[in-house]
Amino acid sequence: MKNRHKWEPLLWLWLAFFLNQADRQIFGVVLPLIKVDLDLTDTELGLIASALIWAYGLLVPIAGFVGDRYSRRNLIGFCLFFWSTATLLTGFCHTVMQFVLLRGIATGGGEAFYAPAANAYISERYQKQRSFALSLHQSAVYFGIVLSGLIAGRIAESYGWRNAFYVFGAMGVLLAVVIFLRMAKDLPQQVEDKVSIASTLAIIGKKPTVLLLTFAFGCMVFVNVGYLTWMPSLLVEKFNLSIPSAGFNSMIYHHVGAFTGVIIGGYVSDRLARKTGKNRLTLQAIALACGVPFIYFVGAAGTIIETYLTLFVFGVFRGIYDANIFASLYEVIAPKIRSSAAGVMLMMAFLVGSFSPLLMGILKPFWGLSFAFSMLSVSYALGAVAIGLAVKFCYANDSYLPKIAPAPLTIDT
Repeated sequence: MKNRHKWEPLLWLWLAFFLNQADRQIFGVVLPLIKVDLDLTDTELGLIASALIWAYGLLVPIAGFVGDRYSRRNLIGFCLFFWSTATLLTGFCHTVMQFVLLRGIATGGGEAFYAPAANAYISERYQKQRSFALSLHQSAVYFGIVLSGLIAGRIAESYGWRNAFYVFGAMGVLLAVVIFLRMAKDLPQQVEDKVSIASTLAIIGKKPTVLLLTFAFGCMVFVNVGYLTWMPSLLVEKFNLSIPSAGFNSMIYHHVGAFTGVIIGGYVSDRLARKTGKNRLTLQAIALACGVPFIYFVGAAGTIIETYLTLFVFGVFRGIYDANIFASLYEVIAPKIRSSAAGVMLMMAFLVGSFSPLLMGILKPFWGLSFAFSMLSVSYALGAVAIGLAVKFCYANDSYLPKIAPAPLTIDT
């Protein structure tokens, strides 16, 4: 009974993160139907997808600072309610501007307030199983994306793309109510000594490891946002799959691989970190480097079987990296500013990543999606180099763990 209550908050957070990712992915799944129904161009569709990431990136640092100062349960519940309502209302959109306001600014802005507070909450509550707990939470990303591809595709094909937004939006509103009821008395004690925004930024700015981890995260997000937005369309255009089939298959193989990787990565990282927290970063660098050739062959593969295989292996290495995104950051950041630091990291990464779908939409008519996907591999290579530099040159000075002075020599008498 005690153990069940211990993990119950993680269950509700897992479901919230599931909807966070599902709501974000719906647009990519039904994008071909929206394009035909509303006669939108590829550039306009890319702009809508990028608008969500821009809003997310601009607001997430504010969300981080708020998460270090107010009830994280309230913040999680309110932002879930807000973005779910915006998702529901997206079903009523008819113009690009309406999509940008509801799908981009409102949905993206609401989602921005979730991750910093949720990850800091989990990190503090499950300190001895930090990577494993964060990995379980991260696995909601993969289930959310895969199931949204299947469910939203089926709903859109049978009942119209608008109903996909109605269904997922309504589920989020209901879950927000559950979170307010079930998590109200089950929050970890938050830090009492608040750090000013200026002091927080100064601390972060003096830690090169944080800057390099943020750069690498941006490289990963750049690949991920482009993949999520355009992969269903690639399968439709290259292999003539139906909308539901493309939505499901574009996500299932990659995210089964990612789920496998994130569980392995979380477990292995917690064991390696018993020796030194630097091992979390090393594992991330290796994962990004190993993912490079498989991202390239996602675009270059000549058959659908080769595409699915490379998506799976790319997913395994992506999952190993994902398991340590925040666990690695928290190795060099004190608990009292972890939500704020996560917010700043997310902002920088998503502002960089936000340009991926727009850039791919612009390049698509000239070189095609296959070429664009292959070129995303360069981003993973840059991320691996950045973390490698952090491990070799910066981590020793930036580590959060206090330096323990040797015990004084005593002489028995």
